Amino acid sequence: MFDVIDFLESVGQDAEWRHADSEALAVALTGVQIGPELRMAILARDERELQALLGQDPFCCLINPAKPDEDQEECDGSCKEGEDEDKDKSTDDD
Repeated sequence: MFDVIDFLESVGQDAEWRHADSEALAVALTGVQIGPELRMAILARDERELQALLGQDPFCCLINPAKPDEDQEECDGSCKEGEDEDKDKSTDDD
């Protein structure tokens, strides 16, 4: 796998490769020990296939900050969903 990473790194560092045709990429790939699936993904410029073959599945991260007026109570993992909301309601009634 390091050969493909090294190849992609070297290609990524040279701006001339951005618009290189498939033939130039094929010539550059001749000396690199890369499997046929990876080679085809690189030549097809198939980013999703390349990520899948390298085990780099896309992920999403969402950060939702608390509002400034709200006190945030953290759950230690032992409470069930909605349990801390019920607790907050009972303390507000007092």
